[in-house]
Amino acid sequence: MPPLSWLRITAAVALIGTPLAAHAQAPTHDDGLSVEARATLHVAPDTATLNARLWERTPAVSRSAAQSTDPEALAEARQRLEARIAEVIRTLEVKGVSSRAIQAGSLSVHPDYLPAASRDGDAEPRVRTQLERPITIHLDTLSRLPIVLDILTGAGVDALDGVTYDLADRDAAADQALERAIDKARHKAQLMAQRLGISLGPVVRVAETTAPDVQPRTLAMRAEAAQAKGGSEYRAGEIEIDAGVAVTWAIAGPDGE
Repeated sequence: MPPLSWLRITAAVALIGTPLAAHAQAPTHDDGLSVEARATLHVAPDTATLNARLWERTPAVSRSAAQSTDPEALAEARQRLEARIAEVIRTLEVKGVSSRAIQAGSLSVHPDYLPAASRDGDAEPRVRTQLERPITIHLDTLSRLPIVLDILTGAGVDALDGVTYDLADRDAAADQALERAIDKARHKAQLMAQRLGISLGPVVRVAETTAPDVQPRTLAMRAEAAQAKGGSEYRAGEIEIDAGVAVTWAIAGPDGE
């Protein structure tokens, strides 16, 4: 009978060798075909938002004398401004723009400094008070854009801060861009598998590399340009939506597994 110490050593070697052999025979999980794909969707916008500002000013006075704003001049300027804003809103509603689509911002008051009239510095710089209110119009029909611009310019709008074109259903457009990226990834994988003479198994890994993000297009516009005659055209262009994915397929064996 072998010594007891020899039996213990043999058993220890057997226990150590078992997991090592199993590890050496374990299949790896890195086998597969990985592709990345990116797609860009071009969509025509279907909504627009116009931002404009109207303002009125008090008479200019010398800066040294402008210790406080003349209450009467300030009240008159505000009355003129509120009357103009009210007229714009009434005209928009008459033309079919919903009151819910019109947002008239709050009143802001700030000094407007004027340079000296004389280059020699003899005339003292002057200052006046500017009262300003913004107005925002949301349009769900782009065909109304020229009509709204005519109304704003007819009311003597002092500043047009541009037109922002957007999509009414951003989620649907983002989904479509992602679908295109996935289809492109599948096409690339199938093409590669065909050329390599292999068969694709199930998808084992997928990741979104570029999340679809709808960015509205903002076009700058000046009041003078909007007042131009001759049948001006306003082209919204297209909104671009990018989406990207990375997908890994297992490579099927001879039996399709």
